[in-house]
Amino acid sequence: MSGLIADFPYNGVVTVNRVIIRPEYTVDDLQERVAELCENVKTYHSDTGFVGGFVALNSGQISNEGSTIGQPVDDELKDREALIVTFWNSFEDHEASHRSETFQPLFSKVLELCENGNEEIAYDMLWSGKAYSAEEAAAAREAKKKYAA
Repeated sequence: MSGLIADFPYNGVVTVNRVIIRPEYTVDDLQERVAELCENVKTYHSDTGFVGGFVALNSGQISNEGSTIGQPVDDELKDREALIVTFWNSFEDHEASHRSETFQPLFSKVLELCENGNEEIAYDMLWSGKAYSAEEAAAAREAKKKYAA
């Protein structure tokens, strides 16, 4: 089941950039620069392997239910750390986009505000999915009751 990004192939590639914003820049600066970069990728690479993406900002909240490293209640990187996640048909398609003449100047502008430089990790997709509808969830619970050991 693939529901996170429509039309993302089962064997696609996900890239993740972790950005820590320098103190002299703001989230607005990041959003503006990343928006320009993303518009460029959509315009010039939607037909050469780009499938979609998203940018997420660290909210400062840490899940005590999902963390096993103690019980922190706040993250010092709140509003300073963002993840830029993109979805591609292949790693080769991704790399070709970065060599694009239109991409590099915009990418450099994003890097200017990165305290941590940049390291972009590529991942092979193993699973993605979306939530069940209310009806599907009810049917799944009934099936568990009936058939689960």
